[in-house]
Amino acid sequence: MEYYIVIPAHNEEAFLEETLRSITTQTLLPKKAIIVNDHSTDGTENIIDRYCNTHGFFTKLNTSSSDEHLPGSKVINAFRKGHDLLDDSYDFIVKLDADLILPENYFETIAKVFQQDPKIGLAGGFVYELDANNLWTLNHPMDKKHVRGAFKAYTKACFKAIGGLKNKMGWDTMDELLTQYHGFDIKTIAGLKVKHLRPTGKAYNAKAKLMQGEAMYAMDYGFWLALIASSKMAFKQKNPKILYHNMKGFFKAKGEQLPKMVSPEEGIFIRQLRWRGIKKKLIGRK
Repeated sequence: MEYYIVIPAHNEEAFLEETLRSITTQTLLPKKAIIVNDHSTDGTENIIDRYCNTHGFFTKLNTSSSDEHLPGSKVINAFRKGHDLLDDSYDFIVKLDADLILPENYFETIAKVFQQDPKIGLAGGFVYELDANNLWTLNHPMDKKHVRGAFKAYTKACFKAIGGLKNKMGWDTMDELLTQYHGFDIKTIAGLKVKHLRPTGKAYNAKAKLMQGEAMYAMDYGFWLALIASSKMAFKQKNPKILYHNMKGFFKAKGEQLPKMVSPEEGIFIRQLRWRGIKKKLIGRK
């Protein structure tokens, strides 16, 4: 199978080289990998240039955006600019962060998953981060069926069906909801252990606090689903302030009547899907 990668990169001098090196050692190499140098002010571009000069499948794209690292908009805007350089001659496409180390068989395994089951539209591995004992430990606070936004791989049919990626907070939940809305399955692969070099969420600024709740409103969760999801996040991250900030963001978006990211039909499907998931977990605990 042939695949494309798009890598948004903003001031990734400390991590980018290891990410690019892990791509060059893949048992199934990409047809093309676009590295989007998004307004970097460190040595990121020098690293990109070096790899573009030594490996023909790498292409650099310089672009400029805000210095603020807000979840969703900045990264996805950069991804979209990279995507615009690609044609439709691929089997799957990957949105990849610039602070990862991939196992050598990562994309070969993803390709086999897509080949073996055409119903699967979205796939990925699991994140591992260094713990206090300097050991690589699983860090996957979400549902085990969720593919982390750091390494999303979509079949062309799925990517086209969901309309690409939304440039807002919550894009990496929205894509999975729409994947299922359009009849595709999601596959997480336990054997694919991806090393994440930057601790989760460390780059986000204070403005991001309300954005999760705003995203829940935009995904048409409704009050009760937003409350349950926010409570779950607060519990898992052992931070009650998350519940407060999420619901404050939800009501802010509702009060301002911000536009939804989904159609009314998609909203109904999303709420039904979420409630089924909750009921299934409750039944499983009995």
